[in-house]
Amino acid sequence: MSHHINPISIILGALLLISQQTAFSETSQTPFSSDESATTTMTDVSENDLSIQALVKTLNLEPHIEGGYYRRTYQADHRDKLNTAEGERFLLTSIYYLLTQDSAVGHWHHNKSDIIHYYHLGSPITYYLIHENGELEVVRMGNNPLAGEQLQLVVKGGTWKASHLETGNYGLISEAVAPGFDFKDMSLGVKQELLAQFPQHADVINQFSKH
Repeated sequence: MSHHINPISIILGALLLISQQTAFSETSQTPFSSDESATTTMTDVSENDLSIQALVKTLNLEPHIEGGYYRRTYQADHRDKLNTAEGERFLLTSIYYLLTQDSAVGHWHHNKSDIIHYYHLGSPITYYLIHENGELEVVRMGNNPLAGEQLQLVVKGGTWKASHLETGNYGLISEAVAPGFDFKDMSLGVKQELLAQFPQHADVINQFSKH
């Protein structure tokens, strides 16, 4: 007998656990950190107060295959894993994700899991989403909701996604992924394949493809 799991419901329930995990707070040690001596004291900072190098070092980030920088900050390893068609997955994982002047594009890719994005600091980041029905959606994440910028963005599994830091030094977000992220569940877009599938979106496909 199989049971259908609603990933969005999983996210909403499991996110409540994150606030209780003080071991993963910005001022605590984290088992995913490559530099255990680094701590984060980022309160009331602006983009001008913090250099890209300082931010990458303070948050212990490393380059991501899709572009930008990241670090896993949480995984629900105290809960039973989920059984998926691809194997066992954590109930929930979360990362920091940073785009910078020198790595300003998150190239086309899609994930099998649902992802909620949370905006934090810096300049706005523009997201390009190609849904399974071929519809293109453009979303600008930033800290000014009155200007149409979004503080949160939900991207359902199977949606093609690219992101772009158009101006500024950096843009920092977090992502919560359910079922938890695994690189086996991620596919980088191949330009010719995307063009064949979505020829109506050639401009953005050409602009943000890595291969």
